[in-house]
Amino acid sequence: MILSALFLALAYVMPFLTGQIPEIGAMLCPLHIPVLLCGFICGPAWGAAVGVIAPLFRSLTLGMPQFFPTAICMTFELAMYGLMSGLLYKLLPKKKPYLYLSLLTAMLAGRIVWGAAMYICFAAGGGSFTLAAFMAGAFTNAIPGIIVQIVLVPLLVILLERIKKNN
Repeated sequence: MILSALFLALAYVMPFLTGQIPEIGAMLCPLHIPVLLCGFICGPAWGAAVGVIAPLFRSLTLGMPQFFPTAICMTFELAMYGLMSGLLYKLLPKKKPYLYLSLLTAMLAGRIVWGAAMYICFAAGGGSFTLAAFMAGAFTNAIPGIIVQIVLVPLLVILLERIKKNN
C-alpha cells in the first residue's frame, strides 16, 4: 500500500515536469508511467486503483487534465493500464519478453478503453468521436510517450524488482 501511494504521488507530480510545454507534455503521457509501474510492482488491484484516482485527483485539485471528457476517459484508460500490467505480469513467466508482452498488451487495452470512453462521452454530448480522432489521440500524437514507456517502464520494473528482492 505504501508503494502504491508513492506511485500515486509520482502520477500527481510527473506532469509538472512536462506541463510547461502542453503540446509536448500531452505527447509524453506522464501519468501513464507511474500507473503502469504500480501495476507491475504492486499488482493489478493497486495499479487499477491508482489509475482511477490519479487523473480525477489532478483534475479536481489542479484543473488539469480537464475533467470532462479528458480526466473521465483517462480514468478508464489508466485503470486498464494498471489492471492489465499487473495481471499479466503476475500470470506470465518473469522473463523479459513477457514483461514487454505485458506492457504492450496493457498499453493497447488501455488505449482501446480510452477510445470507447471518448466515443461514449462525445455521443452523450451530441458529438462524434471518429476513428481518425481515435487513431490520432491514441497512437499518432502519443508516439513520443509510447516510445518512452516502451524504453523506460521495463528498465524501471527490472530495477525495482531487484531492489525489492535485495530488501
